[in-house]
Amino acid sequence: MKKLIFLLTILSALAATVAAQTPTNPWIAETERAKFDGLRRSGLEALYNLDYDKAQKDFKEIAQLYPTHAAGPQLLAARVWIKTLYESRRLQSSLYSSESFYSSGEDKVDPKVVNEFRTLTREAKRLSEVRLKQNPKDVEALYWVGATEGLKASFEEAVERRHFAALKDGDDSVDHHREVLKLDTTFIDASLTAGLYEYVVGSLPLPIKVVAGVTGFRGSKKKGLALIESVAKNGNWARDDARTLLIVLYTREKRYADALANARELSAKYPRNYLFRLEAADALVAQAEVERTARNTDAAAKAEREAFATFEDLLHDRSVRETVSRALDLVHFKYGEVLLTAGEGERAAREFLAATRVERAEPSLVTMAHLYAARAYDLAGKREDALAQYREVLTRPDIYAAHDEAKKGLAKPYKTEITAKAESAASGT
Repeated sequence: MKKLIFLLTILSALAATVAAQTPTNPWIAETERAKFDGLRRSGLEALYNLDYDKAQKDFKEIAQLYPTHAAGPQLLAARVWIKTLYESRRLQSSLYSSESFYSSGEDKVDPKVVNEFRTLTREAKRLSEVRLKQNPKDVEALYWVGATEGLKASFEEAVERRHFAALKDGDDSVDHHREVLKLDTTFIDASLTAGLYEYVVGSLPLPIKVVAGVTGFRGSKKKGLALIESVAKNGNWARDDARTLLIVLYTREKRYADALANARELSAKYPRNYLFRLEAADALVAQAEVERTARNTDAAAKAEREAFATFEDLLHDRSVRETVSRALDLVHFKYGEVLLTAGEGERAAREFLAATRVERAEPSLVTMAHLYAARAYDLAGKREDALAQYREVLTRPDIYAAHDEAKKGLAKPYKTEITAKAESAASGT
């Protein structure tokens, strides 16, 4: 359930970067619209290409030129949030796919970052509410106040781990965007928030669904996916946001080919954003597992080779060297994950340990890399090497319940679910 709740709050990153469609009583004069849209488009492209300095410049200019519009502080806050996730190596879907992500830990966010974010979102919400006082049915203002609430929800969940605050703001965001759709059915971009909410509530376990139904909250995974897919196809400014979200949802639905197609499309559009290549590699290795289970060994091997080649390209491709060089720890870590999934234990351990040796590697990721290296060594039958890595984890800050996992590893060798089942079958138990 927690993973679904976090997925719901992710909507804010998407909503934060979506621009409202032109209202009847525009917030921006039509003579200024081209300038406004140009800066917005330039800043969003920079954000997608991991160029946070360029995004800051463009969004700051919006705030200066249009001080009464919520877009400036809203987009600046989105930039703070996404940059924070990037620097903490959380801007990649598989890194928050474990329940351990939600455990308490020693990774604390810089108070200055929190203060900057709260100041910006407070101002964005204030400016939206000024418009709503003049006209409670102002579609553009309703959209932006909802986007601000969604952004707050995502920051509270992913950065501050304030789960209840995130749920409240996320719910308020959905309510405002549903109101937008009631007032303007052509405002397709607002369907992104509503669609994700439908999907998440529709994915809840049955007992929770029963309670949710009694209190008036219902959902449908099928309807939610359809709404998000409609934004990806027909949205105004939210198409790429919807495609990004669909990578996560298709992976969760085991629609790996669809996840791969979206990742490749976005990677081609934003060549400096190597994170889409990592998502593509994840999809490839997951598809390889499907093919292997179906005994399509050639197809499985081909998908794995392509996944491995993705990482080799990232480590040697000059066109992305500048951006990748700032996150080599993440690239090595992800390469290790892919190798581990493919059953290449020793190779995986080498990549995890390479992540720990990267200059200025992110401390949380280093802790996890040592833990994963230990597991990789266990799976490769190198118990002494595994024990050394588990002990190393215990010397480091406790991140994502890493200490508990290391203690388990010291007590007995790590096994994947598949390995455990195979051993059980072989022993006849």
